[in-house]
Amino acid sequence: MFDTMTMTKVIGAFCGALLVFLLGSWAAEALYHTGGSSHGDDHAKQGYLIETESDGATETAEEGPSLEELLASADVGKGERVFGKCKACHKVEAGANGTGPTLHAIVGRDIGAEPGFSFSNALVEMDGAWTPEALDGFVENPKGYAPGTKMGFAGLKKAEDRANLIAYLETLGG
Repeated sequence: MFDTMTMTKVIGAFCGALLVFLLGSWAAEALYHTGGSSHGDDHAKQGYLIETESDGATETAEEGPSLEELLASADVGKGERVFGKCKACHKVEAGANGTGPTLHAIVGRDIGAEPGFSFSNALVEMDGAWTPEALDGFVENPKGYAPGTKMGFAGLKKAEDRANLIAYLETLGG
């Protein structure tokens, strides 16, 4: 096996490497310290402030077309393709609930009212019907629109995709 001298050399080499690592880490922190705690409590903010000239008018972000405009030009075929993201949980046949409720005749149906499906309290307690506007808000961000919903889908961020999907859903019975 190992004799005492060999073991002492191995332990000495390990301690020396650890010392070099710790001293290197300390030196790097001293040279490149950006403020804040070394424990990660405060996050350093780095960057440059770029001053710009402004005419004093408040600028608003340009909004895209309205939902009505998007629905007027919506493509049902594209909506059916977008629905592919929904197929894992939703069916389109009347009364065919899956993990989620059937989406047959969803447009105009009362929110949280599909026989045979157990909705979350967040949807049961909502008033109104699934109008295109309500569907747009819910499909964009389900957890933001109905906090506490059981729907685990993150949402569709593109307004065109949502409009195409709603146009497709409007074709499903009624």
